[in-house]
Amino acid sequence: MIFKGVGDGRPYPDHGLVSTKDWAAVAPRQVRLEDLVTTKRELNLDNLLAEDSTFYGDLFAHVVQYKGIMYLEDGLHRAVRAALQQRALLHARVLVLD
Repeated sequence: MIFKGVGDGRPYPDHGLVSTKDWAAVAPRQVRLEDLVTTKRELNLDNLLAEDSTFYGDLFAHVVQYKGIMYLEDGLHRAVRAALQQRALLHARVLVLD
C-alpha cells in the first residue's frame, strides 16, 4: 500500500492556513508516503499528468499532523507521482496541531 490510509475529509480542526503565502511560513521537510493518510478519496488525473501542475501553487505538499497522524491535505498528485517513480519520500510542509 502506498499510504497509511485513504480518508475522506479533514478530521482535524480548521488551522486557518488558506493560501500558499500562509503555508510558506511552515518549513518543508521529508515525509514517508507510508506515514500519510489522504484527505481526498479521488485524484484528478489532469493534475497528475500536467507538467506545470505546481506552476501556480506551492512546490511542496501540505501535511497536517494531528494526534500523531499525518494527513495529506494538499498535494495528492505529487504523492502519487512520487510513488509511481518508486520514491518513498515526499517533500512537504508539515503543520503540527498536536
